[in-house]
Amino acid sequence: MAVELFNDGKHIVHAFYDLVDEKANGAVQCNQFLIVDNGHGALIDPGGNMTYTGLLMDMQKYFSSKDLDYILASHPDPDIVASVNKWFVASHCKVMISSLWTRFVPHFTTGKDVSERIIGIPDSGVQIQLGQCKVAALPAHFMHAEGNFQFYDPVSKILFSGDLGTSLVSSEKAAEPITDFDSHIQYMEGFHRRYIVSGKVCKYWANMVRQLDIEMIVPQHGSRFVGKTAVNKFIDWIERLECGVDLMNQGNYTIPR
Repeated sequence: MAVELFNDGKHIVHAFYDLVDEKANGAVQCNQFLIVDNGHGALIDPGGNMTYTGLLMDMQKYFSSKDLDYILASHPDPDIVASVNKWFVASHCKVMISSLWTRFVPHFTTGKDVSERIIGIPDSGVQIQLGQCKVAALPAHFMHAEGNFQFYDPVSKILFSGDLGTSLVSSEKAAEPITDFDSHIQYMEGFHRRYIVSGKVCKYWANMVRQLDIEMIVPQHGSRFVGKTAVNKFIDWIERLECGVDLMNQGNYTIPR
């Protein structure tokens, strides 16, 4: 079921938290997003085959599936973009992903040449025209993929942060906004310490996003941060985070006995 994050009559943002039944199939909980602007649409990190039908049904309330403009992929993991072949068949959409990963996307298809439908995003990012608005693809490299992007919607003031902000919670809990940041850290810390490459990039990211007017940060896994206070607490936490290679030492690189 869709959770409406924003709706002013012309610009609509939906999030989906329950399209993957992690209890039934052991898959990781993940979120998918639909942005509609004046009859044009983009899916952000639409996921794999388990999520396809639910997204398709919701989308058709606003426009025909064949009129989907874009799939915006933060990185090339299966829980991000494994359903891409179905979207290529059902729509005329193009996939936008880091230029590092454009040649990996066809591995999710049947082998037909789809290169004209895959657009590489340069490392510096890009502004993407969607209806009457522009969605910004923001550099988020090494958070956690080498070529990685987040997507900022200036109308709803939502930052779709990909794996940054991930919390390991159930789909039921993921659908609810975070109300107590300090108690929520326990659900984020282990993931970030392992999957985010270094504190150096965290500081660069914090400096970048503080320049934006953000009302909501919505990760691809787990719960969302709503309101300036929660958003700023998360940015402050990320800025101070030690993670990834910061935590490695020679003991992590020994020959197994």
